[in-house]
Amino acid sequence: MNVAFIPVRGGSKSIPFKNIKIICGRPLVYWTIKAACECSCIDAVYVATDSDKIRETVIRLQDENRELFQKVKVIDRSSETASDTATTESAMLEFAPKYVFDNIVLIQATSPLLTAEDLAGGFELFAQPDTDSVLSCVRQRRFLWEKNEKGHAVPLNYDIYKRPRRQNFSGYLMENGAFYITSKENLLSSQNRISGNIKVYEMSEDTSFEIDEASDWIIIEGLLRRREEAAGRKEQSGKIKMFLTDCDGCLTDGGMYYSEKGDELKRFNTKDGMGFSLLRKKGIITGIITGENTRIAEARAKKLYIDELHQGVNNKLDVVKQLADRYQIALTEIAYVGDDINDIEVLDNVGLPCTVNNAMDSIKKKVKYVSRFNGGDGAVRDIIEYILCETEY
Repeated sequence: MNVAFIPVRGGSKSIPFKNIKIICGRPLVYWTIKAACECSCIDAVYVATDSDKIRETVIRLQDENRELFQKVKVIDRSSETASDTATTESAMLEFAPKYVFDNIVLIQATSPLLTAEDLAGGFELFAQPDTDSVLSCVRQRRFLWEKNEKGHAVPLNYDIYKRPRRQNFSGYLMENGAFYITSKENLLSSQNRISGNIKVYEMSEDTSFEIDEASDWIIIEGLLRRREEAAGRKEQSGKIKMFLTDCDGCLTDGGMYYSEKGDELKRFNTKDGMGFSLLRKKGIITGIITGENTRIAEARAKKLYIDELHQGVNNKLDVVKQLADRYQIALTEIAYVGDDINDIEVLDNVGLPCTVNNAMDSIKKKVKYVSRFNGGDGAVRDIIEYILCETEY
């Protein structure tokens, strides 16, 4: 039996509660839990924590992702093993005698770029003869130096008179801290996460980053967002047959403008209009569904040749289902852009739920794609280009 062990403590000093801080719309720990749960080599995923706040967050993630997170078990971690000076091994050794398993993979939540494929590759190596442990590394092709006793610089891994080209330089392997695999027997006997005959699983160079400081967070969030967007684009490309959006806060900036005569005004973005033109050329049905009822929205829809305009709607999901029936389209073939709580039901049911950059955090957690732009600032155009795979990230 193979288990994953993910220790997360609440006492991080550099980034308070970093293990549950939101990154790409999810708590940090979500990404490593997801990778472990998606790996067929892992039978159970144990998240060990000393924090009630982290425990509640993981339990909520279980409730929101019941099918995916079936393997997850949240367990206690003592304050002694969660102190600033405690080693990760102390948490593993606290865990091991209490639970039944054959092999364990230690996964660190600070490596959200870890994937199920990486873990499967690690276990494949671990199953090879004469292998006691496996750790993840990345290959670095950098020239290393140190100072000698006289204070002079000395190269460590190359000859300065035969400087290799990067493409011909084998470089060196560096731990990236993502995962470590060993047996229960070896863990208990060596008191260490890896021991004996050790093999290395090489991960992509991007995964050399771990989240320890705020600057790491910025870099990894960018890499993670790019990866998730690429996966979403690959999955959704060619599947969307209908594009629907809310109006206020998505096509507009959500502001309330009035003229001197008291006429209500709305601010739209011309880039979004061009986006609808691109959808029309691809044969994708378009529509606006809004709780408001204004002539402004009617005029905008007419100018953009929108196929469906539904105003004054209280139950948006009912309208979406009616449109799906009328056009004989599955809900999974519909993209919807919403930014507030009255859009949640639709976002939960369509194939590609999207939102704008300045939407509520609760909405961002519901969607598969968050635009880089705010509502009214070209967010809908950005989402359309994402769907049509016409933007490079």
